[in-house]
Amino acid sequence: MKILNAVWLSLAVLLAGCGTLPGASTAPGAGGAATVGGGARQKQYPSMIPGGALKPLATGATGSHTVAYTSPPADLWERIRRGFAMPDLDNDLVRDREQWYATRPDYIQRMTERSSKYLFHIVDELERRNMPTELALLPYIESAFNPQAVSSAKAAGMWQFMPATGGDYQLKQNAFRDDRRDVLASTRAALDYLQRLYSIFGDWQLALAAYNWGEGSVSRAIARNQKLGLPTGYTDLNMPNETRYYVPKLQAVKNIVARPQDFNTELPPIENHPYFQSVTIARDIDVALAAKLADVQLRDFKELNPSLRQPVIFAAGVPQILLPWDNAAIFRRNLEAYADGQYASWTAWTAPTTMSVSAAALLVGMSEVDLRQVNNIPPRMLIKAGSALVVPRSAKNQDDVDAQVADNGRLALSPEIVTRRTLVKAGKRDTVATLARRYRVTTSDVATWNDVQPSTVLRSGQQLVVYLPVNVRAPVTAAAVSAAPATVAVRGNARQPVRAAVPRTTAVRTNARAAAASRKVAAPRAVAPRAAAKPAAKK
Repeated sequence: MKILNAVWLSLAVLLAGCGTLPGASTAPGAGGAATVGGGARQKQYPSMIPGGALKPLATGATGSHTVAYTSPPADLWERIRRGFAMPDLDNDLVRDREQWYATRPDYIQRMTERSSKYLFHIVDELERRNMPTELALLPYIESAFNPQAVSSAKAAGMWQFMPATGGDYQLKQNAFRDDRRDVLASTRAALDYLQRLYSIFGDWQLALAAYNWGEGSVSRAIARNQKLGLPTGYTDLNMPNETRYYVPKLQAVKNIVARPQDFNTELPPIENHPYFQSVTIARDIDVALAAKLADVQLRDFKELNPSLRQPVIFAAGVPQILLPWDNAAIFRRNLEAYADGQYASWTAWTAPTTMSVSAAALLVGMSEVDLRQVNNIPPRMLIKAGSALVVPRSAKNQDDVDAQVADNGRLALSPEIVTRRTLVKAGKRDTVATLARRYRVTTSDVATWNDVQPSTVLRSGQQLVVYLPVNVRAPVTAAAVSAAPATVAVRGNARQPVRAAVPRTTAVRTNARAAAASRKVAAPRAVAPRAAAKPAAKK
C-alpha cells in the first residue's frame, strides 16, 4: 500500500511540472517576459498567429508573392489573368485604345474566336518559360491572330516576322513553306526573340517597343536620352507613332480581358485544353488527302497548318502536321488503313536552265496556266536555272522529295524582257565587240544573232540584227544606222526572243554629218516583218 501511494505521489508531481511551460503565463502577442518557477527571465518570441479576426485577401493584396490557387482555372481566359505579371501602363493612349476596342464588339468577337485555335499553345509555352501571360495577347495587336496576315513591309504570320528576322530565328522561307506562318515555329521564335529583348533592356515595355521598332532603334533612343540626362523609360523616349501606340494597344486588350464587364464586352469561352495536337508523317502527302484522312474541312486544316504554300506536304521538310485534338486519332487510323494508291500526286522539279514558263510547262507535262497557278508565277517572268517548282508526279519518279530540296528549294524569277528586233549598220572600224558595247548587249549574243564569229571585223555599212529592250532607244552616233528598216517587238530574254509583235519602222542616220543635216526626213520605207533570229546555242 505504501508503494502504491508513493507511485501516485510521484505521478502528481510530474503532472504539476508539465503544467508550467516557458511563456505559458503570457498570452500570445502580450507584452512582458514570461517567467518559470523562481522568476528567471526567458527570451520572448514573436507570435506566429496574428491577432484579431481573419480577413480574406483583397485582389492585388498579395504583392510580389505567388498565389497558390487551390482549383484549376475555369477557362483559358482565367488562366491568362492569373499569369499577368507585367507592370501596367496607365495614360490617355491606353484610354483611347480601350475606347476603340470597346466600340467594336464584332471585331473583338472575330479576333477572339480566331485565337481559340492557337491561344492554349501560346499560354502553355509562356508558362513553361516563366514569361508574363500578357504576351499571349500580342498577336491580337500584330495580326488579329491571323497567321496568313502580311503587312505592307512584308512581315508575315500572326507574330509578324520580317523575312530577315525570321531567318535569324530559323524560320524557313522557301518555295514550299513559310515558317513565319507556322503555329509552332513562329511562336517558338517570337518567344525566343522577346526573351532576348527583355534580357537586353530589362523592361517588358522597352522589349515590346523593340519588337515593334527594332532593338537598334530603341537602343539609340535610350542613348540619346542618356546623353541629355533624360529618363529612359518607354514613355520617355522619342519614337514613331506606331511604336508609341504599341504598348497602349496591348494594355487596352489586357484590361478588356481582365475586366470584360467594365467594357460591356463578352469574351467567348475558350476551354482550358489543347485545341490541337501534332502528328508525325513519314511520307509526302497531298494536303487535300491529309485533311480527308483526318476528317476535317480543308479550310480548317489550312488554318492549323498555314505555313504550307503548295498542295503537297514534303515530309522531309515538314515532318509533322497539326490536327484538332480529337481528329488526330482518326487520321492515324485512316492513314494506316489507306490503300487507294500513292499519298502524294505532286513532286518537286528543278529547272535545268533559265526558261520561259511555257517551255517549263512543256517539259513537265502541264499547261502553262496550271504551272503558273500552282507555283504562283506572275505574268512576264522567266524561271531562273535551279528554281524548284511543284509539278505532277510522273510514272518514272515516285520517290519522295529529299531533305535538301524540301528545306532549301527556292523559286527564282527574272523579268521577261520585251525586246525589239532592230537592224543596225556598222560604222568604220566597227567590230562585233564594239557594236555590242554600243547597244549594251553581249558580244556572243550579237555574234549568234548574225551568224558571225565574235572576233569578226565588220564592213562599214554592214547590216546587223540586235535585240533591244523596248524602252531603250538605239544611240545616234557616227556609226549609227541610216534608214533602219522595221523593228519588231518580241518577248523573252536576249538569247531567246519569242512572240513577234506588229512591225514598225524607224529612221536613223549613219554619221555625225548626216545627223546634223536638215531635220526633214523622208517617210520611212515599209519593210516586211522578218523572222525571229535563231536562238543562241546552249552552252
